[in-house]
Amino acid sequence: MDSLKILHSDPAKHPFLGGYWRLMRLDKPVGTLLILWPTLWSLWLASEGEPGLKLTFIFVAGTFLMRAAGCVINDFADRHVDGQVARTLDRPLASGELRTSQALRLFFSLCFAAFLLVLLTNTLTIAMSLVGALLASIYPFLKRVTHLPQVWLGLAMNWGIVMAWTAVTGSLSREIWIFYLAAIFWTVAYDTCYAMVDREDDLRIGVKSIAILFGELDRLMIGVLQVLTLCSLALGAKSFELGISFQIAVAIVACLFAYQQWLIRHRQRSACFRAFMNNRWVGLILFIGILIHYLL
Repeated sequence: MDSLKILHSDPAKHPFLGGYWRLMRLDKPVGTLLILWPTLWSLWLASEGEPGLKLTFIFVAGTFLMRAAGCVINDFADRHVDGQVARTLDRPLASGELRTSQALRLFFSLCFAAFLLVLLTNTLTIAMSLVGALLASIYPFLKRVTHLPQVWLGLAMNWGIVMAWTAVTGSLSREIWIFYLAAIFWTVAYDTCYAMVDREDDLRIGVKSIAILFGELDRLMIGVLQVLTLCSLALGAKSFELGISFQIAVAIVACLFAYQQWLIRHRQRSACFRAFMNNRWVGLILFIGILIHYLL
């Protein structure tokens, strides 16, 4: 078994962070970025490159709050199994550093703060936020009943795309669903890499995941999902008439996907985790492609 040192941070090395900080994963911002970039895609597409400071602040701050809330409720759901998994054994609830009552109070506080931000938008976006909160709250409990929790995660993590669109336009349009679908394919692909890290532990303790479902076909299925992501992005580019800057961004993303396939070729835990982490560049590169399109 390869080293797991890169898979989790040692709380002893960050005594100033505190249990609440780590419970919200504020020491691990990659998850926030994976949610933020697709949200910003939509915000820029809906506003044709001019979202305004108010909406930009609402969705950046809302992303940080809801990602933190999602991590809290995830750890609450997994508090009895995280201590049995190498990557998660030092999480505050699993280690007993924090109590479940503290976690639940934090969860509801974060959700309330995010809802206050949404109240600054329009009625349709407020309604969409309730759907998003439901998606995020249900996800952590699905790994006990289905091997496809990653699909639900894709729905939940990328709901900001829908909300950003409605906040700008006040309506739902067919075109934005293409980018939502692309983000779902992408999320399932990278979270399958993430699930490959925990597969041995999950099999031992009886937790379900898409990596377990795919088995020896895991690399192939990740590749299929990555191709579907690229195809959806190309279709979205055509719908929004995005130019060469976005096409170059998609080509760079294709290269990153190829690199991720190379990383996971031996299914080593640390390599699969590096493949997952590499996705923090994917969303950024696509956003830069959209940003340059509207700047030019």
